Amino acid sequence: MYYEGKVYRPWMEANSLLIQTTLGCTHNKCTFCDMFREKRFRIRKIEEIFKDIDEARQSYPHVRSIFLIDGNVLALKTEFLLKILGKITSTFPECSKISLYAGFNDLRRKSVEDLKELKQEGLTLAYTGLESGDPVTLERIKKGLTPEQAEKGMAKAKAAGIDILVSIIFGIGGKERSREHIVETTRLLNILKPEQIAPMALAVQSGTELAKQVETGAFIQATPLQILEEEKYLLKNLVGFETIYWGDHGNNIVSSRGNLPKSRELFLGKIDHAIANHPVTEQEVLVTSPW
Repeated sequence: MYYEGKVYRPWMEANSLLIQTTLGCTHNKCTFCDMFREKRFRIRKIEEIFKDIDEARQSYPHVRSIFLIDGNVLALKTEFLLKILGKITSTFPECSKISLYAGFNDLRRKSVEDLKELKQEGLTLAYTGLESGDPVTLERIKKGLTPEQAEKGMAKAKAAGIDILVSIIFGIGGKERSREHIVETTRLLNILKPEQIAPMALAVQSGTELAKQVETGAFIQATPLQILEEEKYLLKNLVGFETIYWGDHGNNIVSSRGNLPKSRELFLGKIDHAIANHPVTEQEVLVTSPW
């Protein structure tokens, strides 16, 4: 099978078969991200994709989950995606989950009818980076997204029956805007009501625009205590819907995975214990590993 450049997939997809469908990211301007800096966005030829699917079938007798990479796969034309999904479902009839990366604007630009067709052909889950619900923070990190656009994209996904996992980043507002970031992010999540939420602590990637801002002092990182307080606020104030909480990213200070609101008190207890006892709260900056 063929893979070009660095390959990324969510930590929840560790056991999924990866099919490289696009290369790079259609946006590729976020100040914090270096996932696809070395790639110019392009679409692989469908013959190449089909060849990988056929070769994977020869290698794996049973595939339960498939994840389409690289970034923003949903930006592809619906007809093209339908052909890929059809090839997957016919080649791997036992596969029960097909997921991909998608931006809220990718969802927004599709018609509900298009999304329903994709759902019918096998698409079950889209991983969507929100990062923050604070419009000021979104502009500063050059996300190319507004809260209103996120709402429109989510509305279409829900109308089509496609589950959405929303990722957010603790600390992305920096020390100065920590409170506004988490308050607005929580508010927006309560509107979006995503089926799954994946929070992760900010990792400043070497060579990114954000790393340069840290070096010059234009961006002052949130403290570990602020990051814990952000997660506490989020857990206390997510209301009105059930979701799967993937709070076990390797960079998070506290690891929590489970269903909300069922596990809310358990998770809050872990956060309170860390705030009171974890030595990291005495540090100015959380040391993290690259994503």
